[in-house]
Amino acid sequence: MPASDAPKASIVIPVFNQFAHTLACLRALAAHPPHGPVEIIVVDDGSSDETVSALPQVQGLRYHRRAANGGFIAACNDGAALARGDYLVFLNNDTVPQPGWLDALLQTFEAHPEAGLVGAQLLYPDGRLQEAGGVVFADGSGWNYGRFDHPGDCRYASVRDCDYASGAAIALPRALFAQLAGFDTRYAPAYYEDTDLAFAVRASGKRVLYQPASRVVHMEGATAGTDTGSGIKAYQVRNRGRFAEKWTHALGAQPAPGTLPSPATLHARQPQVLVIDALTPRPDHDSGSLRLVNLMRLLQESGAHVVFLPANREHAGAATERLQQMGVETWHAPFGGRAPAWLREHGDRFDTIVVSRHYVAREFLPLLRRHAPQARIVFDSVDLHYLREQRGAELAGDPVLQRTAARTRALELGVMRAADITLVVSDTERELLARDAPDVRVDVLSNLHELAGPGQPWAQRRDLVFVGGFRHPPNVDAVLWFAAEIFPAIRAQLPDVVFHCIGAHVPSGVQALALRDGIRVHGHVPDIAPYMDGARIALAPLRYGAGVKGKINLSMAHGQPVVATSCAVEGMHLRDGEDVLVADDARAFADAVIRLYRDELLWNTLSRNGLANVERHFSLDAGREVVQRVLLGRS
Repeated sequence: MPASDAPKASIVIPVFNQFAHTLACLRALAAHPPHGPVEIIVVDDGSSDETVSALPQVQGLRYHRRAANGGFIAACNDGAALARGDYLVFLNNDTVPQPGWLDALLQTFEAHPEAGLVGAQLLYPDGRLQEAGGVVFADGSGWNYGRFDHPGDCRYASVRDCDYASGAAIALPRALFAQLAGFDTRYAPAYYEDTDLAFAVRASGKRVLYQPASRVVHMEGATAGTDTGSGIKAYQVRNRGRFAEKWTHALGAQPAPGTLPSPATLHARQPQVLVIDALTPRPDHDSGSLRLVNLMRLLQESGAHVVFLPANREHAGAATERLQQMGVETWHAPFGGRAPAWLREHGDRFDTIVVSRHYVAREFLPLLRRHAPQARIVFDSVDLHYLREQRGAELAGDPVLQRTAARTRALELGVMRAADITLVVSDTERELLARDAPDVRVDVLSNLHELAGPGQPWAQRRDLVFVGGFRHPPNVDAVLWFAAEIFPAIRAQLPDVVFHCIGAHVPSGVQALALRDGIRVHGHVPDIAPYMDGARIALAPLRYGAGVKGKINLSMAHGQPVVATSCAVEGMHLRDGEDVLVADDARAFADAVIRLYRDELLWNTLSRNGLANVERHFSLDAGREVVQRVLLGRS
């Protein structure tokens, strides 16, 4: 068995006979040990079968035999007293933990620091769902949420608060368990002790969470049976009364018995916000995705339950799972039907619906008005598409593109008039809409970034970097213009400098730049931080576009100074020479890069002021008031 003298987690397994089940459980733990250091403690509650002779032979196992049978609660409390880990993990012996189950449980405490107890997703041996967290009704009775359903159903695939989690597989800090005096012995020998513990954890100010990524097969009733009329299961009926008496006050806020649990009822006490976008956000690919994910995080921090629906209904792999681990209820096919049917079922539970991008909103608005008439509809423009297209048409001198931009303008303004509120990302765009659509209610919610800090100092940095997805035409134009018109002049003065070009969906014209001396085309980079912390200067040579440029925010959040065009810094509260260097023609842009690359004092000034700019205008704290007021209707 995996064993450590300094364990992060102590797995406590109470056993009473049923050696075959215990052996299967231990074999699963040995076959797929967790990444972190653990100890495994088996507490033998007076077994009379092979348990007594076999378990002492298992290498690495801490085997403790009680003097007499005392029941589940006594065995668990004894195991906790022996434990040395930071976390206690209670695991039934009639379980078969699946690979990664413990890592997922423990990572929940890191991702959600307010968590006090985390429970696994329990499965039947045939693969059906046994429990996705428990629901407790006002009379103290319980319900295994999701019982017999598909474990991948979107209702059960996200981290969420639950009333309790079955003691078959739960984790909590050992110090918290001690603070709460362990499992309450009033329920001895067993039943309702796990429900009581969950209520005590919540009363202490911590959250009780269900973790779907921790999967544990549970042979329900293998030890105690399922008949509540006789044997040890009879204590379940008795202890329900004891539990209800102890927690009378808390139970007053629980749903009435017989209420069918659903996402709508489970979150009935929270504002519920639906977010719709074309695709599932991938914050490591583009700034729009990062802004949307951080918007959802702000909504959660404000007490809202967030639901995400991608218009394409696809499960986007790690991007979908990232949202689910955040606690966002994320829908996709085949569990989420097409928009009309899905909204017919779910629409009436939302207080606010945020729809991103005009071409998505145009399709959804009629359905939202029909199936969610009570909801505040917020159109999130992301950037003004028509403004970007107009500028691209002007740069190209193309009348066809100008007519396309005019059509986009009409469609985009039409969506704004049909929504209740429109969000733009800068005061510049709000001022434009005050002229183009004075009848539209507009508010500003700009990019949302977490400050990473200053990164490496000037002397330890080198080279130039551009970051931007290449499905965005202004980024393609910017890189091609820079490589052709600006970089040769820079290399003439700085012959060793390298231009790093980073971004997904690289077109052939940009990829061909890699053949040139001093240019590296990296494509998508999973971890951008080394380039943000290690490159000396970030570049934003955009000749057209709209909105606020996430690439500039990202660099400044890492203390990385930026050389940019006037178009790139529009609406960003940046001062040329103090926060950023601005240049619009090729020669001036090259001179600015060369100057900044050599001038440590100027570099430090821009680094320091750029960080302050992000904190003041583009941090999560900067966006919090707008989220509260506009999306949640709080003054």
